[in-house]
Amino acid sequence: MSQTAASEQEPAFIEVGEGSQARRIAVRARAGSSPGLIWLGGFKSDMSGTKALALDAWAAEHGRGCVRFDYSGHGESGGEFADGTIGRWLEESVAVFSQFCSGPQVVIGSSMGGWMALLLAREIARRGNGKAQLAGLVLIAPAPDFTEELMWKAFSPEIRAEIETRGMWLRPSEYGDGTPYPITRNLIEEGRNHLLLGSKIDVGCPVRILQGAQDPDVPWKHAFALVHRLPAEDVVLTMIQDGDHRLSRPQDIARIIAAVAEIG
Repeated sequence: MSQTAASEQEPAFIEVGEGSQARRIAVRARAGSSPGLIWLGGFKSDMSGTKALALDAWAAEHGRGCVRFDYSGHGESGGEFADGTIGRWLEESVAVFSQFCSGPQVVIGSSMGGWMALLLAREIARRGNGKAQLAGLVLIAPAPDFTEELMWKAFSPEIRAEIETRGMWLRPSEYGDGTPYPITRNLIEEGRNHLLLGSKIDVGCPVRILQGAQDPDVPWKHAFALVHRLPAEDVVLTMIQDGDHRLSRPQDIARIIAAVAEIG
């Protein structure tokens, strides 16, 4: 199936959350053999990006299951982006995993999705054996703790003051249509409930990390900090010397697919 055909597949919708917190989440789930793939996108990204569609097309070609979805406030899902928090998007990730995945799964997380993948792995371990299990994690420019380490700590006193007094700061965007997007006080403060880099992260499965050395958004040192928190066994970090943050070039896509295929 071509990437175009894959993107035209109609989404299913599920409700996550209750009452005023309920939001409508768009999911595209392709049936197929195990290990299945589940895609966790980045901050301000959606399931129709280059990497997500390439993985979906690869899954279709190999008869593998593949699940993609949009967080609330992203893509085809409901809700406002400004209402989003790490905990909220994690709740949606867990709901999609629980409802659409069965058997062994390779979780592929890009940027913020890398943080989500690690949090999802921890949540799965807490819940015990459900109908789906982790076969491995493939993390692309993973950004665990980014709200604190890469945002709050890097913001100027003026930006911090604006977030604290106004409740948000409009961050200029170099992606998409260039429209500034809100960084809210709630995003920063709630993110502190999910920080991982201060202690050991035991995910209980193989981990493959791909990181661009020229990444302006998630510095390569961030990937090293993550590796030091993961178990020593079966964790491989691939540094792509001329790679940027997106890692969406054909050669990058080939490396990502090779990492997925290596796990199972």
